[in-house]
Amino acid sequence: MAKRGIRRATGKFYIPHIPPALFTNSLVRVADNSGARLVRVIGVLGKKTVRRRLPGAAVGDMIVVSVREGKPELRKQIMHAIVIRQKKPYRRPDGTWIQFEDNAVVIVSPEGEPKGTEIRGPVAKEAAEKWPRIANIASMIV
Repeated sequence: MAKRGIRRATGKFYIPHIPPALFTNSLVRVADNSGARLVRVIGVLGKKTVRRRLPGAAVGDMIVVSVREGKPELRKQIMHAIVIRQKKPYRRPDGTWIQFEDNAVVIVSPEGEPKGTEIRGPVAKEAAEKWPRIANIASMIV
């Protein structure tokens, strides 16, 4: 029977599927100091779904959000964000299961440059590997 996943040059298997936890219209906390506190997911970049199914975002995905709570100049603005934590448990290739206490995002530019200078709380290893600039300002990587 074939092994699931893609064989990398390092010899490790990478299984790309993390179950989505954030769907369109989800309200999510912002974990950085950019000035936004609560955002609503309005789109997931790079995800296509079948007809009438809402696209879902998982750890490490870039999403389009609308700021609901925060500084007055940021409210009602459309921005990009990256999911760094999700409540829904997911399995890593080494067999461990990861689940965080909350869903959280970091506000970024469309190129992936973080708007804030610090991230509160842990950051998932999958998001840190995919987005190195987020890993640089993360206080803790799990």
